[in-house]
Amino acid sequence: MNILRTEKLTDLPHLNLYRTRYEDRNGDPKNWVFASRQDPPRLLSGAWQQPDAVVIVPFHVTRQKLVVIEEFRVVLGGYQYGFPAGLVDPGETVEDTCGRELFEETGLSLARVLRQSPPVYSSSGMTDESVSMVYVECDGMPSNAANESSEDIRTVLVDREAAADLCMAADRRIDVKTWLVLSHFARFGTI
Repeated sequence: MNILRTEKLTDLPHLNLYRTRYEDRNGDPKNWVFASRQDPPRLLSGAWQQPDAVVIVPFHVTRQKLVVIEEFRVVLGGYQYGFPAGLVDPGETVEDTCGRELFEETGLSLARVLRQSPPVYSSSGMTDESVSMVYVECDGMPSNAANESSEDIRTVLVDREAAADLCMAADRRIDVKTWLVLSHFARFGTI
C-alpha cells in the first residue's frame, strides 16, 4: 500500500472531505474519500497523539447509576442513546473538555477522572476522527439548561437492569461505544 496524493474536497469549519489516491498491494491505483476534523488530515500531518474529541462515561456517585444521554441526531433523523461528548477546543486539556461538555449536556459536575484512553478510532473507513474515552465520577442534578439551541438532550440515569434493557432494545438507536460500555455495566456492574 502506498499513499500517492491527498486533496481537500471541501472547505468547512469543523469537518472536511478529502480524496486520497493510493496504490493497493498489487500496485493498482485506487481512490478513497474520507472525512477529517484535521487540516491537514492525520495521514499527512502525523498528528496522532491528541484526540479530536472526548466521549465521557459518567458514573453518578450519589445515585450510583451510569449517566446516559438521549440526544437528537440530525443524521439519524431521530434520537440516539449515547454518552456526553464533544470536541476538544484549542488550548483545552481532555479533562477541561470533559468538565465543560458534561455540564453543558447534562448539567452534572465532574467530580473525578477515573481513567482515560489514548486516542481511539471508531469509524476509520469513513474518518480519521479520534476520541478519548474518559471514565469519570460526577454529581449534581441533571439539567438541559446549558444545552445549545441546536441540542435536544435528555439525561438518563441507568442501573444494571436498565442498561441491559437498552442493550436489547432493537427499536432504539444506540451509539456503538455506548452499547459496549452498557453491555459491560449490565453484566458486571462496573465501568
